[in-house]
Amino acid sequence: MTADEPTPACDPSLGGIEAVSTAVLAMSRHLEVREVLRRITASARQLLDAEYAALGVPDDHGGFAQFVVDGVTDEQWKAIGPLPRQHGVLASMLHRLDPTRLADVRLAPDFEGWPDAHPDMKDFLGMPIIDDGEILGAVFLANKRSPAGRACGFTERDEELLRILAAHAAIALGNARLYERSRELTLAGERARIAHDLHDAVSQKLFSLRLTAKAAATLVDRDPARARAELVEVARLAAEAADELRTVVVELRPAALDEDGLVATLASQVQLLDRAHSAAVRFTSQGVRALPAGQEAAVLRVAQEALHNALRHADARHVEVTLAATPGRGAVLRVVDDGRGFDPDSVQRAGRHLGLVSMRDRASAVGGTLMLESFPGKGTVVEMEVPGA
Repeated sequence: MTADEPTPACDPSLGGIEAVSTAVLAMSRHLEVREVLRRITASARQLLDAEYAALGVPDDHGGFAQFVVDGVTDEQWKAIGPLPRQHGVLASMLHRLDPTRLADVRLAPDFEGWPDAHPDMKDFLGMPIIDDGEILGAVFLANKRSPAGRACGFTERDEELLRILAAHAAIALGNARLYERSRELTLAGERARIAHDLHDAVSQKLFSLRLTAKAAATLVDRDPARARAELVEVARLAAEAADELRTVVVELRPAALDEDGLVATLASQVQLLDRAHSAAVRFTSQGVRALPAGQEAAVLRVAQEALHNALRHADARHVEVTLAATPGRGAVLRVVDDGRGFDPDSVQRAGRHLGLVSMRDRASAVGGTLMLESFPGKGTVVEMEVPGA
């Protein structure tokens, strides 16, 4: 469906390919699906100078798995009510491979109205986001801004610009979905690692505890002094097993990054580890602002891995975690311990990585860098820097 072409004077240039390039860079800079959807929507609205924009990703039940809007305030969005269903013009958009351009959406045969709090919309342009013949979603624009008060609408040129943007949006959205899937697999791998640690560390201590308790029981009558010594060992092993269990519980707790942000989440986890271990674990932060979600998640996981190494393998007595802002609006994480340290080259040659590979991979995946310094008997320093937005 197309609208009659508006007067050429009502079709101001917004920069053409240069503007598309800026929009593509804006939405390709992020890895999380939700943020990519927001960037696509905002970029489309800015590119075509529309008053309103929305992007819907359909589910399999007649609704939308995700629906993002731009140009509508939070208060207006709450007043509008529940997410729209797949009906009317939106439904037709999700079953068509070609765009929909209307001079007045309210006159369309399949228009079914909107809630009372919904803003009034007239001219309309909808474009499917397609990947290999599959409609991933659709971006909708309404009310093209009018120069000097003249009535305008979306043009064929607008349609072509949005088509180009939608093609890039399909790539960005596909990459974001692959990233989130890889992150899910990484989390599954981390849970498997924790389960392995639980089996190795806690099970061995419980086995030793049981044997020592049996030895103490046999010595109670014929050698009370040795029995008392064995019971002291039982108490020590029980305390160590409890420490291991508490650490596992800390690592299994879901990180509250979405709700609390990186600084608060990292501070909370350091506090829990400080309580769970005899080592003193401290955290300080210096002027760090919110980072892109992917970078915050990577920094948190690297900090957790470095803390795990310091507390489980290095027998550290003191661990200092700092998070500081960098001049480029990024952040640098430092985890410093006074443990027994190691020779990184020897560890690598022996095939024991202590999570070093995963830490470097996490840093690289979000455009960051990771540096590690260690020497036997001299402790370890792990430093990760991320660029920010």
